[in-house]
Formats: sequence, structure tokens, C-alpha cells
Amino acid sequence: MAEQNVRMLIVDDDATMSRYLSAYFSRRNFEVNTAGSGEEALRMFRSFDPTLVLLDIAMPGMDGIEALERLKQIKPEVAVVMLSGQNSPEQIFKASRLGADDYISKPFEPKELDIRLAKVLDKQKLLTEVSQLREQMRRQSDFSMTFGNSPKMEEVKLTIEQVADTNATVLIRGESGTGKEVVARMIHSFSGRRERSFVKVNCAAIPNELLESELFGYEPGAFTGANRQKPGKFDQANQGTLFLDEISEMHPALQAKLLHVLQDGEFSRLGGKRDIAVDVRILAATNKPLEQAVQSGQFREDLFYRLNVVSIHIPPLRERREEIPLFLEYFLRRYSEYYGKQPPPFGDYAKTRIMDYTWPGNIRELENLVKRYVIVGNEAQIIRELSTHKPIFSSYPQPLAAAAAAAAPGADGSAVNSLPAAPAVDGEAESLSLLEIGRRAAMKAEQEAIERVLAQTRWNRRQAAKILKISYKALLNKLKAIEQQSRLSKEQRPA
Repeated sequence: MAEQNVRMLIVDDDATMSRYLSAYFSRRNFEVNTAGSGEEALRMFRSFDPTLVLLDIAMPGMDGIEALERLKQIKPEVAVVMLSGQNSPEQIFKASRLGADDYISKPFEPKELDIRLAKVLDKQKLLTEVSQLREQMRRQSDFSMTFGNSPKMEEVKLTIEQVADTNATVLIRGESGTGKEVVARMIHSFSGRRERSFVKVNCAAIPNELLESELFGYEPGAFTGANRQKPGKFDQANQGTLFLDEISEMHPALQAKLLHVLQDGEFSRLGGKRDIAVDVRILAATNKPLEQAVQSGQFREDLFYRLNVVSIHIPPLRERREEIPLFLEYFLRRYSEYYGKQPPPFGDYAKTRIMDYTWPGNIRELENLVKRYVIVGNEAQIIRELSTHKPIFSSYPQPLAAAAAAAAPGADGSAVNSLPAAPAVDGEAESLSLLEIGRRAAMKAEQEAIERVLAQTRWNRRQAAKILKISYKALLNKLKAIEQQSRLSKEQRPA
């Protein structure tokens, strides 16, 4: 059996057995690491990220059964083969119930081990392919959603199709939440590297002092605690695609090393004494103008030109509002199915508010809003959230625009453009009695309360009356009084 790109973790307290298995599988091109206990296996599991674990059951401290349960909690899809000197039906049942893929009794013949492990790896490969197919279908749905039906996004899609099957570096620009990662994955999926790895690194999420080791890996002894070799993201993305998100946040010293990889196709690990050839396509993304960062000295000019071979700009959602109804329908269907809930479709008033909102968080903000609506099922709450930013009301037909504007509560819950205003209090305070000031203040507070509830109920006056705990007739009378007071104010106003 000769497997490529299989990382095997051997966990056995018997040092002789570990050395034998390590040498045996290393000759078969496995990348092998060993641990002498369950505790040690858990410590190195995340960083080594094995494809396959050979796990002895009888170990002091944490035994193999407990280690199996803990490893499956961390990474359920990892293949685990149990090794034991005792052929115990109870242990076999327990290991199988916890997710072990096979159980091999010691002593064993090497050929038998080869055959059993080949079956486990074939099964895992099949499961991985099914998972990847499902993920590909989901991404295709994401792709079609991100590119909507606007002319601007048609231009973006055309550029992606032209550049995808080349090795050119691409700089993807756009505000946060516009779908830059989706574009990067689309480029990868349309390229000749689609069968290889797509590796993402968020340069803003990893501290600068750790980002170098994350990208390039390290050799034993590179720094305190580095007691073994660790491949980096460039190793993982070899012959595939590396997506560097938030590239503007990369430290200038690390930018120089990235430039070296782009120019020469080689890098060296931390503490390494030789260069390693690598074939990686770089896609980068930023939500900041890199030209300004170059002028201020925060970003290398030569690296900028290396990255900016092809530039793709994703317009914000407010510049392609015609796609919002499509997004609403898609996200509502997707999260209704995910959460097992069936909230009613958004009403006309809510849709209008959604269309008129500025969407500073773009598609991601819209997705989260729909997700909250599916969970909570309260349209009025969604309208209140949108009302914290002053809407445009551009898509209201007249005279509905005036009524809608009147119903819109502001950030503090008061009206942005309210119903006809109550008589002023502050400007006439000197000539009014304390009783009159109190009466007018109460009138204004009552009016604002009515406006807020009318906005929540989309001007359903019967429902508003129930919320306000007054009769429907009383609410109509109050609205009539407000309108009459407004007319009097206008008549008394100087020409």
C-alpha cells in the first residue's frame, strides 16, 4: 500500500511498536507522527491534523477508548483504527459505538494491516467525495446568489470566467460582506486546480508574530516549544489555491517574504536551511484602498503590483438593490429549512423598508437579518432594527411615501418624519403656565407612542389599539385630534 498525502498519528505507549509502525508507514510515503499517551495525542491532534489515527487501547492514564471519544469530538470525520492485544467483544462494541473505523488485534501481519487500512482509507475517501459534492452544490447556490441579476455583477462574473483558468494572481476588492470569499472560491472551482486544496488565511485574524509560522510552517528548534516540524498553509495549498483575506493587514516584514514566493515560487520554513519549491495560485482580498496604503508606506508597492495582475471589484449591495428581493427569497427559504420553521413572507411595508435601507454590512448583514427573522418570526422587530438608520423612502408611491415617512421611528424610538407635530413646548415656555407645559409635553409623548406602535403594525389601527390598550374608536379620535391640532398650527404659522 502506497498512499500520498496521508497524515498518520500513531498512539501507543509501547515505544518499540511505535518506532516499527512509524518506519513501516514512512517507507510507504505516509507523513507519520507518534504519541506515547492519549493525553499527548490530544495535545498534538489539532496542529498535526491527521487523516488516520492508529490508537492502542491499553495505555496508562487516558486509555484508547477515552482518547477515541475525545478525538472524535474534535474531528468526527477522522479515521481511527484501534489496536489491542485483547480481542474483547465488549471493547470492540464500545469502540465501534464511539466511531472507530476498524479494530485490529495484536500481533498482526503487515500485509493484513495494509489491507485493513486500505479499506478504511477507501471508505474515508468516498465519504470525503460525497461531502465535497454536497459542499460544491451548496457553493454553486452561493455563487448564483452572489451574482444575482444586476448588470454590474454580470461584469464581475464575466471577468471571473476569463481569469479563472489561468495562474494569474487576482486582487478582489469590495466592502465587508459583499462576498469576496465566494468570488475567490468561484475562481478556484472554475480553474484547473479545482481538484486540489483551497486554503483560506485571514491575515487580520492571526497576530503578526504567528502569521509567518501559519503561512510557511516551521522546523524543529525554530523557537521555544517547536519540537517537531509543522507544515504551513503554503504546503497545504501546493498545486491548489491560497486565498489571503484582509491582505492589507499583513505586516510589511512578512510582505517581503510573500513577494519572494510570488517571484520565485519558493519559500523557507521558520528555522529552515533550504528553500522549498511550491506551486500555489494566490488570490487576495481587501476592503481597503491599497493604493493609499502604498502611499503611506504601510504596503509594499512591488507586492501590490504583483497581487494586482487582475483586479475584481464587487459593488456594495446598495448599488445593486434590484437583487435584494432575490436574496430575501433565497435566505428565507434556506434558513426556514435549516431551522425547521415556516415564518410568513415579509409584508410589503417590510420589503420596502428593506429595499430602502443602506445595508452597510452588505449581503452578510441582509443574511443575518433574515436569519433573525426566521428564528424570532417578528416582522415588527426587523422593521425597528432597520429604523435605527434613516431610510430613503425612494421606492414608495405617492401619497404612501408621506404616510410611510410619518410612521418611521428614529434611532431613539421617536419619529424621523412624524405625524403632524404637537404644539411646541420649549419655544413658548416663558409665556405658558406650568400646567400648560405639562399638558403639551404629555400630548407630545402620547403622539410619539402612537406613531411608534403604528410603525410596528404597519398602520394597522385595530392592532395598534390593542397594543396601546385603548379602544379602536379612542385611537381614531386621538388621530383626528392630532390632525386638527396640526391644521391649527399651520394656520397660526406666519406666512
